[in-house]
Amino acid sequence: MQTTTLSFANMHNHGELFANLFRARRQSFIVQKNWDLPEEMGMEFDQYDTPQSRWIAIHDLGRVLAGMRLTPTTARCGIYSYMIRDAQNGILGGSIPQDLLYEKAPSDPQTWESSRVFVSHDIPQSLRRKVHFGLVEAMTGAARELGATRLVALTAATWPRWYGRCGLDAEAIGRTMFIDDGDYQCVSIDLSGKMH
Repeated sequence: MQTTTLSFANMHNHGELFANLFRARRQSFIVQKNWDLPEEMGMEFDQYDTPQSRWIAIHDLGRVLAGMRLTPTTARCGIYSYMIRDAQNGILGGSIPQDLLYEKAPSDPQTWESSRVFVSHDIPQSLRRKVHFGLVEAMTGAARELGATRLVALTAATWPRWYGRCGLDAEAIGRTMFIDDGDYQCVSIDLSGKMH
């Protein structure tokens, strides 16, 4: 099992991995979860997949087992910034409720958003925990390298059951809400304890 942090600057060094990550996202979000998201050439993508973001892939022999995207909360591309802030500002057309946060969405160079987090549905249960831990370790390491001391995420409302086990120091920063296929909640993940 390997971990790679991808960017527009280094994707050419990793063959098909970048495209395979987007293919795995399509499988996870469009095929498995039946979310109505943009897709092309068998890949899922959205307006936040820009050179400002980074993507983490957990992979083995070319197969993507899990992944996520990290986007700075200072990002700007046309009318878009990052998913949580754009939802709060009503830019996403109501697909995510505007009242998802207790306070105003951050715009801080040391705060990044974690989004499009997935673990492939066909990973055997015996390997899922190892893949989850690998993804969390890669996320915190990559975020720290990018200068982040905090991450914000819209995640499954079950987060209190597994964030602690993964070594994440997190707190709710918004209400629990039903979106598409389940209950979700915004959280803040403190990375200051992960500084080296």
